[in-house]
Amino acid sequence: MPKMKTHRGAAKRFHFSGSGKLMHYHSMRRHMLLGKTTQRKKHPGRAEVLSPRDQQRVRKLFPYA
Repeated sequence: MPKMKTHRGAAKRFHFSGSGKLMHYHSMRRHMLLGKTTQRKKHPGRAEVLSPRDQQRVRKLFPYA
């Protein structure tokens, strides 16, 4: 059998923490930042843990993780 492939779109959007949790970054950070307050620009900065139900769905896209 051939190897299973990782979903490349998911690989660019999600990553695993050291303990194995799936992390994601927020949207709203790329462009049109002039009209936003500093607070609104800081908020989506850090990676967050994906919700448990979403982790189940996204893990299927990473066959070897």
